[in-house]
Amino acid sequence: MLLHPEGVSVLYMTQLRIIFLGTGGSWPTVKRNVSSVAVKRGSEIILFDCGEGTQRQFQQSNLSYMQISKIFITHFHGDHFLGLPGLIQTMQLNDRDKPLHLYGPKGMEELTHQLLTLGYFRPSYRIISHEITDGEDIKFDGYNITALKVNHNVPALAYRLTESQRAGKFNKPKALKLGIPEGPLFSKLQKGQTVTLPSGEKITPDMILGPSRKGRTIVISGDTKPCEQIIDFSKDADILIHESTFDSKLQEIAREYGHTTASQAAEIAKKAKVEKLFLIHISPRYLDFHVLEEEARSVFAPSYVPRDFQEIEVKLKK
Repeated sequence: MLLHPEGVSVLYMTQLRIIFLGTGGSWPTVKRNVSSVAVKRGSEIILFDCGEGTQRQFQQSNLSYMQISKIFITHFHGDHFLGLPGLIQTMQLNDRDKPLHLYGPKGMEELTHQLLTLGYFRPSYRIISHEITDGEDIKFDGYNITALKVNHNVPALAYRLTESQRAGKFNKPKALKLGIPEGPLFSKLQKGQTVTLPSGEKITPDMILGPSRKGRTIVISGDTKPCEQIIDFSKDADILIHESTFDSKLQEIAREYGHTTASQAAEIAKKAKVEKLFLIHISPRYLDFHVLEEEARSVFAPSYVPRDFQEIEVKLKK
């Protein structure tokens, strides 16, 4: 497990939202831009894929692209990365001075060099490229992101964002019984800090808090054929965002081009026992997405085809 040098300090109560900036595949249409999913955790934005036009999608959303700290690219088909040059240059025109980290499969460093030498552009802020491999687990402050090699027709990765364990439930009656006054000492214990009472007695968090609780998990498949490894990778995730380029009538075309149908994605979600499935990378041929949503729901009921700019909150478990 790698410890990243520039994590963002967050509390365990951090809000976690997903914003679907681009839900289409191959090329933009009037209803769907190409692939880009933003995960907003507190004040930080982690971007997964950056198809052409992503910076304009940001401008039409409630997000600021200046809050992006990291961009994870699943693979190097244009509808997943061609938005990078414009976004990077726009950040500079808006006086960005914080580092930007780019992650992707082998070839990410060469691609980054090409992006940063296009035309007369030279970055004035640090842009740091990272090549990651199958099974690599990168630890940040409060969460980690794991990569999985998937089965597309070019090298491609899926990503799993897993939050760190959360503190257990705070037992207020017990705290009061131990003589802890309500207020700042409560807050310190909830953050895992030991407190000292006026009597000199030390109270440790384990005396007040229940068992630690799991954080939230989001899995993003990238482009892939159905594969067994994505099932284990997605096990018990709160949210699985899986590509669903075609319906089952086009299963052979999906297989030929390295993609998944709606029913196949739903089977993966069902076997992985995820909480909700969101289908993206919708082929431009589908003017009505309901055919995909209904097909998926016949297999796995909590399946959804999100619209561009749709936001969902991933809530903490009680």
